Amino acid sequence: MNLKENFSKKKNLLTKKENLYFVFLAIIIFILDRLTKNKIIDDLNDSTYFFNNFINFDLIWNTGIGFGLMSSDSSIIYSSTTILIGLIILILSYVFLSFETLDKFIFSIIIGGAFGNFYDRIFYNAVPDFIDLHYNDLHWFTFNVADIFVSLGLIAFIVRDFFVKR
Repeated sequence: MNLKENFSKKKNLLTKKENLYFVFLAIIIFILDRLTKNKIIDDLNDSTYFFNNFINFDLIWNTGIGFGLMSSDSSIIYSSTTILIGLIILILSYVFLSFETLDKFIFSIIIGGAFGNFYDRIFYNAVPDFIDLHYNDLHWFTFNVADIFVSLGLIAFIVRDFFVKR
């Protein structure tokens, strides 16, 4: 099969009604992430909003990957990581259309969240994280809505591997 036939086949997969639902789900997740981040960036700035003893909104700018891992001041590491993340999103976006329905759902959640954080890496050179879960002085990593969806998608992917027979 040549490249033109392969591209035509993927294009037909994209326009299938079922696949459009999953693309739409990824877009909804991306929009939800953008709305929450824009609200926090516009309203919170350098202050902290206290909800209760377990959750705060506290804006931090993350240059690493999920949950602040691999944070670095090096522009080479940041750029390399951003390019790698972009390639992974492109590959997932390309192949997820040919998966089974459950896998399409899982990957659309991951892609929607990943694209939200990728957008921030490109336009802000960092990802705004703001959800601070804690108990007394014990704090979890600060995260955002996109991180929630990527994490839920990865957990669902792992659970599916354990419990769904192929």
